[in-house]
Amino acid sequence: MALPEVKQTATEARLANMVMPDAGCTRAAREDALARVLEMGLPSRRDEYWKYTRSDTLVSPEAPHAALFNADEPMLFDEFDRLKIVFVDGVFSPEHSDDLVLEGVSIDRIEDICCKDIHWAKELYGVLELHGQTPVQRPLAALNTAFAADGVAIHVTGKPSKPISLIYKHRSESSDAMLHHIVRVESGAEVTILENGPAASRFNKCIEIDIADGGVLHHVRAQGRDHERRAATHMFTRLGQDSVYKSFTLTVNGVLTRNEQVVELTGDDAVAHVAGACVGDGDFHHDDTVFVTHDAVNCESRQVFKKVLRNGATGVFQGKILVKEGAQKTDGYQISQSLLLDEDSQFLAKPELEIYADDVICSHGSTSGAIDETALFYLRSRGIPTKDATNLLTLAFLAEAVDEIEDAALAEAMVARLEGWLSRHS
Repeated sequence: MALPEVKQTATEARLANMVMPDAGCTRAAREDALARVLEMGLPSRRDEYWKYTRSDTLVSPEAPHAALFNADEPMLFDEFDRLKIVFVDGVFSPEHSDDLVLEGVSIDRIEDICCKDIHWAKELYGVLELHGQTPVQRPLAALNTAFAADGVAIHVTGKPSKPISLIYKHRSESSDAMLHHIVRVESGAEVTILENGPAASRFNKCIEIDIADGGVLHHVRAQGRDHERRAATHMFTRLGQDSVYKSFTLTVNGVLTRNEQVVELTGDDAVAHVAGACVGDGDFHHDDTVFVTHDAVNCESRQVFKKVLRNGATGVFQGKILVKEGAQKTDGYQISQSLLLDEDSQFLAKPELEIYADDVICSHGSTSGAIDETALFYLRSRGIPTKDATNLLTLAFLAEAVDEIEDAALAEAMVARLEGWLSRHS
């Protein structure tokens, strides 16, 4: 079927000045991804999973201007011992990064693996992204697979002594960055991956994660701090038997953020938890779109998303649990909630369950409301100022999402960042 003229014109305009990297062993995957972009077109409000979020600035030929955000607060995770991998406006920065050497892990840049005939990542590049295009098309992810020029391939074979930290720095007010990362966690291996930083004026990132039987991956991400940035991120995760995947994202500031998570549990007894907390003020639009597929027996999934919105901010949650035939003993849980601190903000939610097995426990819920006036009165009656009382109740509201972080020190870092944001914006 031919694309509508408006969508075709927008897609051609976006692609007109884009150049595919000299891709080596990833050439076939990139060319396939480009063909898919041309076939499906870039997203618009007429697409079912984009009806709540305007994609204009994410698909325009030029990246919108984004003023640099300068703050004297320390960068997140600075207090942790970690292997730092730094990208500046989407380009790897060796002078700011540590040596890419850590026990139990091998790390290569995407551009380096393109020069090799044999590399483990060759069998994964674009594969999970392609699989994640069904049943919902994700054209910005395909665009990334076709054109991303940088990123890293992380192969985890043991249990490294410290986290791997991906740091994204924004230095140009017109930067338009694409990064593509690949992570393979072998059987019995375990790793923590941290991400933080604003990255670019416009940022398109894709991570493909393959977790083998018995592998464990903890992912903690903080998006910020620029007020004017725009970002579309995609994570495609495949889990084997007895494997564990836990991902948490904190988002503050930004004009537009769209985070997509596509998770497939393919091995029995796998566990996948995806959580997020966001706080937004004013011209802020935040979209979490999550699709979890249960395709094995006795698997557990949790989706926990909390949004705090005020001064006209908008939050979106689209989450689905698909239980395939034969995926008995599934335990699927999904909750999305918003705290609206004024009457101008809005929360748009689309929770979904699709179940083809009869021995399952699945639930979903979505609520939106204001600060509990009774609880606020209780705190004020005990001498706590209104501003501080509101902040305490806000942190309590976000706690269920933050509690999904297993590492207590990392959870405390997230809470401290939330406290700082609330104190500055109260």
